Amino acid sequence: MTFVSLSLPLRPRTARKRLKPLFSSPVNGAITVVLFFLILWIGRPVLHWAVLDAVWTGTAQDCAASDAGACWAFVAEKLRFILFAFFPQNLQWRPAVATVAVLVLLACSAMPRFWSRRLIAVWIAALTAACLLVSGVIAPPIVSTNHWGGLPITVFVSIMGLGFAFPLAVLLALARRSRMRILRLLAVTYIEVLRAVPMIVVLYVAMLIVPMALPAGALVDKLLRAQIGITLFASAYLAEIIRAGLQALPAGQSDAACALGLTYWQTARLIILPQALRAVIPAIVNLSVGILLNTSLLAVIGIYDLLNAAKSSATDPQWLGFYTEAYVIVAAIYFAFSFCASRYSLWLERHLRAGGHH
Repeated sequence: MTFVSLSLPLRPRTARKRLKPLFSSPVNGAITVVLFFLILWIGRPVLHWAVLDAVWTGTAQDCAASDAGACWAFVAEKLRFILFAFFPQNLQWRPAVATVAVLVLLACSAMPRFWSRRLIAVWIAALTAACLLVSGVIAPPIVSTNHWGGLPITVFVSIMGLGFAFPLAVLLALARRSRMRILRLLAVTYIEVLRAVPMIVVLYVAMLIVPMALPAGALVDKLLRAQIGITLFASAYLAEIIRAGLQALPAGQSDAACALGLTYWQTARLIILPQALRAVIPAIVNLSVGILLNTSLLAVIGIYDLLNAAKSSATDPQWLGFYTEAYVIVAAIYFAFSFCASRYSLWLERHLRAGGHH
């Protein structure tokens, strides 16, 4: 009883402590009040549209009879198409299993306790198995990549693009800071050319120019070409982020390693890169989120990513025009990935900072 009586008075004090920054000055207080009423003004019609007046079950006719609210019955009917696009419905368990497995592995890889060289081999094996499973090599029948789409495409293309871009970006960052003039010039040219063009141009080159440059009869899968283009594009931006981390380190780090007799690659792997990558974690996460969102550009080359699949779902003659509901679902999925990435970035910074102090 004594413990309870002591703990109860702390709750109002904690609430006042949290609200104090919102009213720390007259300006902050006015901004807080204005934002509060703005949220009420916007939130009320949104609440009516999304919940109170929404149609949760039924047909398109039921939704048409209720123009005021959202038609979540459309989402229930088209959710599988939004997630998997034109993948055969009886085989959609394959991309579902592969996507969940990759996301679980990604969550496990985010924990520093699992960081080791073996994790690289596990990722290569997992991505290879996932692609073989979705394509039908492991579990026939074969499904062409032309029928792949939805959430698996968004997840696979972004993860594989960043995963394969990372080692290339490290080499480019080291080459740009190299004392070898030719090597440095090649790295600078590669980085600046790719950073000077939008991602959509890289995708168009992969779709239109590359096939014309190949020998007659040589065909490269459309999805593979898009994946290579995104990987090269991401590597240029990631290389500049890593180079910024390398330049932030004092020169004494390399000098001390040289005095200890470490080679160039030992110095880079054991001393320089770990500190540089720790310093640019927010920038890397920001780029990762950007690549995830930019996978929506795959629609311009005929690949049905998550956003394009949602847009196409609203063109069904039986459910025509429910674009808002489709976009809301896709926005919620993108927000979930982006929010988790941002919170993980903050946690990882604190964790590595604590580990470094320790």
